[in-house]
Amino acid sequence: MTSLDLLRAAGPLLWVLLALSVYVVYLIAVRAQALARLGQDARTLTERARAVTAESGPAAALAEVDRAAHPSPAASVLRAGLARADRGVDAAERAMQAALLDAEERLYAGLSTLGTAAQVAPLLGLLGTVIGMVRSFLVFSQTTAPTPAQLATGISEALVNTAAGLVVAILAYVARGALRARADRIATQAEQVREELPGWLVRAPAAPVWAGSAPEAPLPEVALNFGGAR
Repeated sequence: MTSLDLLRAAGPLLWVLLALSVYVVYLIAVRAQALARLGQDARTLTERARAVTAESGPAAALAEVDRAAHPSPAASVLRAGLARADRGVDAAERAMQAALLDAEERLYAGLSTLGTAAQVAPLLGLLGTVIGMVRSFLVFSQTTAPTPAQLATGISEALVNTAAGLVVAILAYVARGALRARADRIATQAEQVREELPGWLVRAPAAPVWAGSAPEAPLPEVALNFGGAR
């Protein structure tokens, strides 16, 4: 029996496993591409923003971050904190926390689906195994002396489905672990920005006085004379 004959004898569950494997590969490719874009190193931008904050204040640092247009979650958290810096450190921390939660949602999207595929695939393979063994026992019930060729159909269906389910499960499980580790590293960088930025704002200089603004005029001196006229 050739490999093509084995695939044909595997039954309809094999096509379900093949479709699941195609979806798993597609999801892995999409998430890997997204994490490669989001995982660009933001340390240079962070150091530059810290220096500008210490020298010119949060507004100048925000302009620097906006010009960089960095796609990483660390840059998003940095941008959110600097944008609310004029309302105080507490407001900046709340804005950064919201930005961090949004970034984590984008980082870990699709990983739970890969975990589900890793759990479902071997169950589908086990179901195919049971169906194949049932077909083999049906041969015994229909024939007193079944030939190896008659038994091979059910046995091949059982083994092929088992192998296919394990392959899909291993692929999904390994990819999920690798992508999650990559997402954790990116999220850690964003978390570091969230923890460091409040300290920058405390040490940031006060808002500068605009050039050209007229100084306040001194109050005129008023001489009070309490003596009566003579």
